[in-house]
Amino acid sequence: MADARRRVPRTDALLADPRLAAAVARLGREPVRSAVTAVQERVRSGELAPEEAADAAADALPPTAAALLPVLNATGVVVHTNLGRAPLSEAARAALADAAGCTDVEYDLATGRRARRGLGAVAALAEAVPGAEAVHAVNNNAAALVLAATALARGREIVLSRGEMVEIGDGFRLPDLLAATGARLREVGTTNRTHLADYRAAIGPRTGFLLKIHPSNFHTAGFVSSVPIAQLATLGVPVVHDIGSGLLRPHPVLPDEPDAATSLADGADLVTASADKLLGGPQAGLLLGRRETVERLRTHPLARALRVDKLTLAALEATLRGPDTPVEQALTATVAELAPRAEALAVRLRAVGLDAAAVASEARVGGGGAPEAVLDSAAVALPAALAAPLRTGRPAVVGRLHRDRLLLDLRTVPEAYDETLLAAVLAARPAPADA
Repeated sequence: MADARRRVPRTDALLADPRLAAAVARLGREPVRSAVTAVQERVRSGELAPEEAADAAADALPPTAAALLPVLNATGVVVHTNLGRAPLSEAARAALADAAGCTDVEYDLATGRRARRGLGAVAALAEAVPGAEAVHAVNNNAAALVLAATALARGREIVLSRGEMVEIGDGFRLPDLLAATGARLREVGTTNRTHLADYRAAIGPRTGFLLKIHPSNFHTAGFVSSVPIAQLATLGVPVVHDIGSGLLRPHPVLPDEPDAATSLADGADLVTASADKLLGGPQAGLLLGRRETVERLRTHPLARALRVDKLTLAALEATLRGPDTPVEQALTATVAELAPRAEALAVRLRAVGLDAAAVASEARVGGGGAPEAVLDSAAVALPAALAAPLRTGRPAVVGRLHRDRLLLDLRTVPEAYDETLLAAVLAARPAPADA
């Protein structure tokens, strides 16, 4: 034991290894020292030979200085909230890298003076929705609603249908959020049917605005009715429409999903939406509408606390101006494109002895968008036992379990990642049994 302890490699000797020395610059000293300490303990216990210590420490290093790990989304849920919602386009990722240092986010290089923050992103958003007289961005859609409720209805009433008092993920309830701003909610109608007369009867001198919220993660059918924006706009009070999912214009794949352009054309004074859902951009809350309304929100004191940072502004502008996002590509992919990929992967996996098959699948939009929509898709079906090793691999791969099989749905896997997916499955397969 004493001899083994004497043979434990010294910390300074291990840190002199070129791989570990480079990692200090990339990750910081503490993560590297932690890996070295853990490896020294393994040598001390006899689990590792001293000459294996440097290799083991290098293998144990985290990929980045952050705890977040990259995940390959093979669930078939296009906008997966737990996996970070929209994956950014290559254009947005490049814009993030460019904006990571000093940038002219609030500075006019031509005059050398201060400028309005994020003019490029503001201009791109205005161009994307010409029907909006003014636009603004905050850090998420909940913040957009908070700002609207505070600026337009603090100490007043927000009229809202009972059928639209929604709860979204993690127990988050929009009525609680709105009430926290100091506004009072005036519920109208019933859970399944609300009529124009219900809103008209509730309007009074204390009314701040009428709020219409797009239901998130559920769909009602049967004996139901709701009042469209065009009718609410006839009642003579401001109308705010939370469309949620971030669709800026009508989409052929999602004909029933509300969009900002249509809502504004129908008479909404203000539309709020998420940028990290169907728009396919970074997390942000979008405010689009009448100039007077948007400017009132933009100049409110609370707007400073809710503003977006330079990275978000850069990624948002690149998303709006750049090529199709991964979300758009996933929404518009066809089974004719996906099925051959699934079959090709299954053939290669069967060739090495894995139980793999190409199967039809049903994907979903996710993120509170078009909850009733089903997207026909194609997947590779594998033994369910591979789910855990794939999740804990590098990169992590998350699929979905269905009828005792693990499905890797290719609608949410860009074709460029097929080889990465194949390598991950091969790495996760069990070691062959001893002969």
